[in-house]
Amino acid sequence: MARFTIQYGRDGGTAEPDGRLDAPAFHRNHEPIWSVLGPHLEGRAGHALELGSGTGQHAVAYAARTPAITWWPSDANPAHLASIEAWRRHSRLDNVRPPLAIDLAEPGWRVDAAEVEAAVGFTALFCANVLHIAPWRVAEGLFDGAGRQLRPDGRLFLYGPFMRDGSHTAPSNAAFDASLRRESPEWGVRDIADLEGLARRAGLRLSGAVDMPADNFVLVFERLA
Repeated sequence: MARFTIQYGRDGGTAEPDGRLDAPAFHRNHEPIWSVLGPHLEGRAGHALELGSGTGQHAVAYAARTPAITWWPSDANPAHLASIEAWRRHSRLDNVRPPLAIDLAEPGWRVDAAEVEAAVGFTALFCANVLHIAPWRVAEGLFDGAGRQLRPDGRLFLYGPFMRDGSHTAPSNAAFDASLRRESPEWGVRDIADLEGLARRAGLRLSGAVDMPADNFVLVFERLA
């Protein structure tokens, strides 16, 4: 199983008696992220898979805005899976499924669900703040899975800090990248061009790179024509 830098609730933060963990970043970024996801999802029906759901707050927040879309949160960390389930129960939303244990570094991972297969795959895959705190094989596994599981008209959304053509987009990201690489040589802020290479191999292409606050981006990938 891939090891991640962040385990919510391990190094302080808040936790409710029912096990719900709170990620401060969620309160800062969920609205800006929704400004990109919303136009693709609002008014649509289908299924959305969140990879590396962390606390589970994004899946619940976005499910409340898309009642005709079933959200499938997932994570590789048992502590996160418990928090996701606690948020699901707390939300009482019928369109949030119990969390799936998915390790993106595991070759051939997929969601085997009849309702997803009947819908010809996922309308959206969403992954926030994962690729820079995981080995490169996680990025490879994410794109391979997206190529298998996205609908023909589906989109893959990636949120986080990214480099452009070998250069950092802000000094703060350069410092962040250096700190990650000191902690593990397998981590680091990923270059958009490198991710485009993985996308092409999976039959996808980059259709947009939207600036976000705090020197982050939402990258949007769609199937090649």
